[in-house]
Amino acid sequence: VQLQASGGGLVQAGGSLRLSCAASERVFGDYVVGWFRQASGKEREFVAAISYSGSNSYYADSVKGRFTISRDNGANTAYLQMNSLKPEDTAVYYCAADPDGRPLEIRLITAYDYWGQGTQVTVSS
Repeated sequence: VQLQASGGGLVQAGGSLRLSCAASERVFGDYVVGWFRQASGKEREFVAAISYSGSNSYYADSVKGRFTISRDNGANTAYLQMNSLKPEDTAVYYCAADPDGRPLEIRLITAYDYWGQGTQVTVSS
């Protein structure tokens, strides 16, 4: 499956952005979708993930209560709504797809077989 992330940009602290992850696969619902981010000079880290149907979602502690992950399987698209953005949220954001969806692995980079190209999010103070 090919993934295309979009929606990044420059925003002031406290602002909002919505990222989109469009998939080429017709059976998008067969994949868990995750969002990860990588700040300059740092390792890639888990942000959020959503189950096949969208009934379960998972968040990193650093974004819980501010970010919301969702998906529309009919449109082959997942979203990451980011509110109350902070300068420390600045990073390249990647979406990824996991065909196995093991809950214990959902936060692990290694669980995801397919990755989008990334979209830059910059939050100014």
